[in-house]
Amino acid sequence: SSGSRDEALRDKRARILSRGLPKQKPIEGVKQVVVLASGKGGVGKSTTAGKTVLVFIFILHTKEVGLLDADIYGPSIPKMMNLKGNPELTLKNLMRPLKNYGIACMSMGFLIEETAPVVWRGLMVMSAVEKLLRQVDWGQLDYLVIDMPPGTGDVQLSVSQNIPITGAVIISTPQDVALLDARKAAEMFRKVHVPVLGLVQNMSVFQCPKCKHETHIFGADGVRDLAKTLGLDILGDIPLHVNIRETCDSGQPVVISQPQSDA
Repeated sequence: SSGSRDEALRDKRARILSRGLPKQKPIEGVKQVVVLASGKGGVGKSTTAGKTVLVFIFILHTKEVGLLDADIYGPSIPKMMNLKGNPELTLKNLMRPLKNYGIACMSMGFLIEETAPVVWRGLMVMSAVEKLLRQVDWGQLDYLVIDMPPGTGDVQLSVSQNIPITGAVIISTPQDVALLDARKAAEMFRKVHVPVLGLVQNMSVFQCPKCKHETHIFGADGVRDLAKTLGLDILGDIPLHVNIRETCDSGQPVVISQPQSDA
């Protein structure tokens, strides 16, 4: 019958599409992997990634947490976590993550000069991502948070297909331009069968430090509206605050340096 032929065709197509895809292999010593993505650059994804690992440590009291900076072209975690230097190698020729605030961190920024651009084609980038995933001695981690680069391309697909991921968190500002890419990021993870845990609205409101008047510079509740459309939760709402920017630039995240502040 035509129905059985269609079913057979779908099975054949699925088998063809699955050829060559890598089998997911857990990262040794890592219990859970959470990826933070945005789709669009410049929405505070890396800043939020730094806060997330600190929340795991200081609020949820998780013992062992790691942070992997998968943004090869624009690594920012070394500055935000106040880390410099090259990783040491173990006897098994694995890189040891650098540590600060009790968090094991690995980034391309540890392997190149701070001002040196990474002028690489796609294959070299993918090789670097593979090394950051597989050639690092993470020890025993309860959570590994991966700060993904902007977009929905090779790096995102490679990470999603190579390792089992507990879930993805999407960060966006309420601005329409950012929301378009945030939605694409969420849909991409759904297509590769990675659960989307929810959305974070960043730079949601600015409060004047003098008169305390609040201004929604990038719009109000855009991420909340997107979450409703996608049937997802809002995990957090982060204001646009000078203390957050200053403490990240100085490598002393606000969760550490000003834990009692509103920010």
